[in-house]
Amino acid sequence: MRKILFTLLMVLSCQTFSQVQEYILNNGLKILVKEDHRAPIVVSMIWYKVGSADEPGGITGVSHAIEHMMFKGTEKFPLGVFSKTIASIGGQANAFTNNDYTAFFEKIDASKLATSFELEADRMNHLTLDTNEFAKEIKVIQEERRMRTDDNPQALAFERFLATAHFSAPYHHPVIGWMSDLKQMNIEDLREWYKKYYAPNNATLVVVGDVNPEQVRVLAENYFGALPQKAIPERKVQKEPPMLGKKSVHVQASAKLPLLMLGYSVPSTRTAHKAYEPYALEIIAGILDAGESSRFAKNLIRGNHIAAGADTYYNPYTRYQTQFIIYGTPSQNYKLSNLQKAFIKELDDLKKKPVSQEELQRIKNQIIAQKTFEKDSIFGQASEIGLLETIGLGWQKAGEYTKAIEAVTPEQIQQTAQRYFQEKNKTIAILEPQKYKVTP
Repeated sequence: MRKILFTLLMVLSCQTFSQVQEYILNNGLKILVKEDHRAPIVVSMIWYKVGSADEPGGITGVSHAIEHMMFKGTEKFPLGVFSKTIASIGGQANAFTNNDYTAFFEKIDASKLATSFELEADRMNHLTLDTNEFAKEIKVIQEERRMRTDDNPQALAFERFLATAHFSAPYHHPVIGWMSDLKQMNIEDLREWYKKYYAPNNATLVVVGDVNPEQVRVLAENYFGALPQKAIPERKVQKEPPMLGKKSVHVQASAKLPLLMLGYSVPSTRTAHKAYEPYALEIIAGILDAGESSRFAKNLIRGNHIAAGADTYYNPYTRYQTQFIIYGTPSQNYKLSNLQKAFIKELDDLKKKPVSQEELQRIKNQIIAQKTFEKDSIFGQASEIGLLETIGLGWQKAGEYTKAIEAVTPEQIQQTAQRYFQEKNKTIAILEPQKYKVTP
């Protein structure tokens, strides 16, 4: 039964990306269309190849600020019209900004795709960027930062961890920006950023749903085809230098519990020395932290009761070198030093002894099943297509994921652990709880 399920998952995974159609307009806009006729709906996404990793010091957070201002109107569609129009046709619209990209999407009735295209094409080249609206919106962004980061000890510790861990890879400043930069940001900063990066030749249009690819191309040509290209600034490769010793940062904040983070400088799918390494790291994350049968759960939480909680984080889909992060909170009778020793022991075990075929296959099945179910939604399909294309891997890589995971061997797991989980390659962040300040 397990073998039948795994075979079915592989078939579904391959089928999901077997029908992507690619077009490129004369102005450089790339269009990726995937048919999914299970329901009369469509997800339309615009992915811009710009994010916080492109921002220089002094204007950190400007990409995220542009995301907010994209909903503040154009001459053709003034303030509020965009959202009201999408809502009036029963749709949903939103956006998100990351280190490597900024994306906007609409989920609507397939028959209303032209409405989405008209709105997105208009704000790609005609955003108003009104001074008064910006003055109000930057206050909203500052409050968002206070609420999500400055007043959240765990988020604050994670932010300081990233700032310490990265030397040259441009992930050392937060997507939302440093508060000092937000306070001095002005509308001209946004206007210059918008002029540089928001253009058809720096974007990908992804459409997934109940559509005909050729009709989507014609529709896109009608709305986006006349938009002018821009001279997009060249992105220089920013390679992370080898670490020459461990780094550490201590964060003192009004937290109830301490927190330990261990991070190791590791490759992404774009920067890996060997193609299997990112997939081996994904499997390692699963071995350590995938559910109740994981090693952290068995050994640290239920077994020795050293950890009250223990997790891993690894994102293989980044433009530059990234971090494999282990984090957790010690149980009541243990210290952070005990938890750190326990974490190191789990990593040492991976380095000393190859994982068993049984454990490895169980984790592979979990990873492939999760990925397959993510692709079951049209939003999940569109998101993966857009992500892979925007970071420079190409959407075709999605079809290779299952085979890449399945091909990883116990020896490759061991070699990857030995290569990257070294003392000199480590960054430590410690959240030290302080007494809460009581406001009279």
